[in-house]
Amino acid sequence: MNKYDYIIRKETEKDYLETENLAREAFWNLSTPGCFEHYFIHIMRDHPDFVPELDYVIEVNGRVAANIMYCKAKLTDEQGNEKPVLTMGPLSVLPEYQRMGFGKALLEHTFELARKMGYDVVINFGNPDNYVARGYKSCKKYNVCFGEGEGFYPAALLVKELNEGALDGRKWFYHPSDVDHPCDDENAVAGFDKLFPPKEKAWQPSQEEFYIHSHSVISW
Repeated sequence: MNKYDYIIRKETEKDYLETENLAREAFWNLSTPGCFEHYFIHIMRDHPDFVPELDYVIEVNGRVAANIMYCKAKLTDEQGNEKPVLTMGPLSVLPEYQRMGFGKALLEHTFELARKMGYDVVINFGNPDNYVARGYKSCKKYNVCFGEGEGFYPAALLVKELNEGALDGRKWFYHPSDVDHPCDDENAVAGFDKLFPPKEKAWQPSQEEFYIHSHSVISW
């Protein structure tokens, strides 16, 4: 049980700045020096693939402690048939509230809502250590790949079946939303970051861990 009293509720416009700062605090220097996740969620809300029905926060003592967001994506099989799916992320938890079950609570809450909306598969790209306990499995086990032709199976590409058997073993190609493409613009990210209190960019071991996961491919 969580020792904190908390509520799970929809994010509101009044939460936007606090939620963006939350993402910045959660991801700063985690995967790269600095981060872009606060800019990512800022632009995500205006993208047609954003799913506002699954935009939730956890509030603790009047403070936004965690947030989860989703976008629409699709899978295609080798015959060109399409299957709508969800991409989860980012999932942000303030550092002082991490390892307390808030991420788990947001995932379980939104998974159930997603089922009711008719979705049966959720995909995200991240550290497997953070997600396998929530029922995510390697994309290879579901034959879900990136690319075309033979495709490839990144170690960090994780798949969650909301309904068992939703993926039937055929080969699927994952097509994520382009919502994150503006995050490649370092000047745009840096300009947005100036709206927040200064923070020092630095190296830490988790960045090498992320590099290894994100560049590893499962070949058998």
